[in-house]
Parts: sequence; structure tokens; C-alpha cells
Amino acid sequence: MKKFFAALCLIILAASASFAADTIKIGVVATVTGQNAFGGQLELEGMQLANSLYPEALGKKIELIVVDNKSDKVESATAATRLIENDKVNALIGPYGSGPTMAAGEVAEVAEVVLMGTACTNPLVTEGKKFIYRACFIDPFQGEAAANYSYNKLGYKKAAVLTDVASDYAVGLASFFKSNFTKLGGEIVSDLKYQSGDTDFTAQLTEIIERAPDVIFIPAYFAEGAIIMKQGYEMGNKARFMGGDAMDNPEVVTLGGSAVEGFMHTTFAYDPSMPEMNTEAKAFTEAWIKKYADKAPNANAAMGYDAYVLIYQAILRANSADPKAIRDELEKTTNVATVTGMTSFTTESHDPVKDAGVVEIKGGKKLYVDTIKP
Repeated sequence: MKKFFAALCLIILAASASFAADTIKIGVVATVTGQNAFGGQLELEGMQLANSLYPEALGKKIELIVVDNKSDKVESATAATRLIENDKVNALIGPYGSGPTMAAGEVAEVAEVVLMGTACTNPLVTEGKKFIYRACFIDPFQGEAAANYSYNKLGYKKAAVLTDVASDYAVGLASFFKSNFTKLGGEIVSDLKYQSGDTDFTAQLTEIIERAPDVIFIPAYFAEGAIIMKQGYEMGNKARFMGGDAMDNPEVVTLGGSAVEGFMHTTFAYDPSMPEMNTEAKAFTEAWIKKYADKAPNANAAMGYDAYVLIYQAILRANSADPKAIRDELEKTTNVATVTGMTSFTTESHDPVKDAGVVEIKGGKKLYVDTIKP
């Protein structure tokens, strides 16, 4: 009997080893609970959709291993450590947001495992890193795009800025917007701060409204952004609110109601309402509607999808799932068609040069209104 159980254990261990050898593991530092769960969940669903369409590479099954970071920087590092050390993943994707991605990226960089960021636009995410990439544009471009669009396209000459000082994303994007807006000849008439989790913005809005700006730039996440706009509406604000990609969330309308009418923001160059789509965007949209009939696709879902596809294609081109081979092939990525536009990387920069989109809330619905070229 002892010999039987010993033999059985060996068989089980051999089977497990065989399964592991026949599996490529992609770890996902996911954001499915906490402050940023809505956007993070959409990203995860985009990755899962891509995995269902491209489930194998090199004759092996691709397995997504998901660990929640709870919208927290420390939890992001912990999740990355677990995925690398315990699950032995070949690559990482995520998480949502710049600060958490920087935390996870530090772990991945030391371990020499590729991490593909999704919606992490702060330039510091990849700065000086060899194994950290991102599928999205960066805030110097997004801030410049928002400033140019406000000043040149909409004709706004006076801007106010309200920034979450606890958010790496918000601080960075606000800085790039302000520097570019003033460089164009615009005036920043008010530059005020708040902290993540604040719910009363009446003091800041009172001062902003008194300064009579043409536009109020809020590089906020969607929940706080909606509250800011609602309180501004109730206080009689007449200026247009503008924001960045973190506001690309259908819940903005749910939370803000009529107060968000006319709100504009920059985002990744995808939306189901955009008049022209490339082949990848069309395929993604059709597959999403078929799989998730109860919710519309958005740029966050597209970015999760694109992050998976970029790693998947690098594995195919490298003919290997070794982390260093994936890294080496990503550096050769040139003009790969993704949902959010053509993507290229170079050895000098792990930040793709991509278009930005502009959307506006009209009649309670989000509409894609323009594309801004780099």
C-alpha cells in the first residue's frame, strides 16, 4: 500500500510538472476592489476577452493568474511578488493607475520579469526601467493635448486647475496641462488642491468660480470628478469642466446626472461611438458585445485587451515565453495594430507614441468627438 501511494504521488507530481511545462502563465495585478475597481474590472475583462480569442501560444495554453491589488500601492507590490515568486509567471499585466503600477514595477524590474502597464500614464512608470512597458500614451502628451485642445480648438484663455495631491497621476497630468496652457499664452487663474477621499469641494469651487475661468481642468478619477462637477453645478458654475483618461467611465453620468452635460476629457483613442475604427477595434467591439452584452466596451477594456495582445505577439515572435526573450522582442515592436491605435516601442523608450481621443457628454451619453495626433 505504501508503494502504491508513493507511486501515485510521483504520478501526480509528474502530471503537475507536465501541466506547468505546457502552460504559459501571465500574471494580472488586477484592480477589482477599492477606489479604482470599476476601471480595473473593465481592464481585466478586456484581458479575459483577449485570452478567450488568443488562448494558446507555441502550442501551450495561456493561463491568466489574477491577484487583486485592492487599489493600493503596497498591495500592488505584494501581488507582483506573489505572482513572480509563487506562481512563476512569464509576464505581468497591470495594475490600473500610475502609482500602483510603479509599485508593482519595482518588484518586476528586480525580478527581470516584463510588466505591461495598462492605464498608467505618469512618465515615471517606465523611466530608467528595462522590463517595464506600457500600452498607453503618457501624460506629457495627454497634458499637452488637453491644453492645446482647450486653447486652440475651444478658444479658452483662462483655466483653473483642481488637483488630487495624493495621486501621482493627477499631480503629473495637472503639471503638464498647466505648463502647456501657459506656454500657449493662456492664464491659470486658480490652482487648488484636495486629497483623495474628500467629498466636500465647496471651498475650492467658491474660489474658482470667483476667478471666472473658461475651463476647469480636473485630472481626477471618475467618482471624485463627478462629485466635483455636481457641486460646481449646484453652486452656479458656468465654466466647462475637462479631465483626463481616468474619467473615461460610464458611471460619471450616473453619479453626476445633468451636472456633467458638456464635460470633455482626453482618453485613449477608442470608444464604440467613434466614427472610424481600425480592424482591431472593430474585432474587439464585436467580440466584446457578444461576450458582455450587458455593458458597453470602453477605453479601459480596450487597454487591458491591448496589453495582453502586445505580450502575446511578443511571445509568438520570440518563439519563447522566457521573460528576457519577451522583453527583447517587445523592444522590436513596430507598428503593431491594437484597438487603441498603432503601437511601437524602441530601446530608448518603453512608452508608445499613440493618438489621444476626445470625448464629450452630450444628452447624457458619451460621444467620441475628436482624435489628437502626437
